[in-house]
Amino acid sequence: MKIDNTFGINAEARLLITYDSEEALREALMRIHEQYEGLPILHIGCGSNLLFLNDYNGIVLKSNIKGIALKEETDDEVLVEAGAGEICDEFIAEAIHRGWYRMENLSLIPGQIGAAAVQNIGAYGVEVCDVIEEVKGISLKDGSEHIWRRDECKYGYRQSIFKEELWGKYAITRVTFRLSKHFEPKLQYGGLIKAIGEAGLSERSLTAGQLRQVIIDIRRAKLPDPKEQGNAGSFFKNPIVSKEKAGLLLKEYPEMPHYPAEKGVKLAAGWLIEQAGWKGRSLGPAAVHDHQALVLVNKGGATGHDIQRLCEAIKQDVNKRFGIELEPEVNFI
Repeated sequence: MKIDNTFGINAEARLLITYDSEEALREALMRIHEQYEGLPILHIGCGSNLLFLNDYNGIVLKSNIKGIALKEETDDEVLVEAGAGEICDEFIAEAIHRGWYRMENLSLIPGQIGAAAVQNIGAYGVEVCDVIEEVKGISLKDGSEHIWRRDECKYGYRQSIFKEELWGKYAITRVTFRLSKHFEPKLQYGGLIKAIGEAGLSERSLTAGQLRQVIIDIRRAKLPDPKEQGNAGSFFKNPIVSKEKAGLLLKEYPEMPHYPAEKGVKLAAGWLIEQAGWKGRSLGPAAVHDHQALVLVNKGGATGHDIQRLCEAIKQDVNKRFGIELEPEVNFI
């Protein structure tokens, strides 16, 4: 069965199972263990952060668990639980509609809620782990449920326990968020204040809906629509280097974008790729997007290996010029 993925790569699995409840997932797992014992299991969301190098000789599970439930409410905050199959951007829009804030900067990032919790998605100075309270999941081995508090999820920059030691062991079923009832925009990152001004808006009177629209407009201007040109959004992580390394680079490249990070200085991978001469270039049917060098695209008919070859060529040239090893954000399957 063909596997949906935003890169538009032709990849098939032995079996694709979509489920809409915890009970349905457990029934599917029981069937898998009875009829397909020994085959690997891959859990996906919308396939928006995956690169398939080959067909998947195993079982693919996909969540369609829906629902948004208000669990607790105070004068200042709410705890809201969302099904892992909810589309993340639709959840953000609904949260704003209900007067729940703190996720506006994540608007238009593709994918489902469950995948967002696994990947620790982020944009414009906000990461989803900033608002996650707990994550629920079911063991792919025995169907038992487990709940992780945020501090147990081992969140880091585009990292989590679910991408590391628990990769392939659990299916995320529901995520609880701690959101604010008071809108306090976070505008310190990525030229947001400039974009707000260019949109004819005032920082002082800005609403959450307006901020969301500004971010949507920025992303649409920079990033290609996967329905029109296959891609997985940002392909590489923005590298974090030591203050000493950043200082040396800034002496040579004083215009280099850089931001403070918890363990050093964060650099803009897109800028590094552009400086290495890859923006807009192709390698066979795979290419670097001409507006955003952080995005690799399928021009049509590309295989996973075509994208991988482009990735490796970019990594080699960036490392040669800057002495920095870029790390893919996309998961290679």
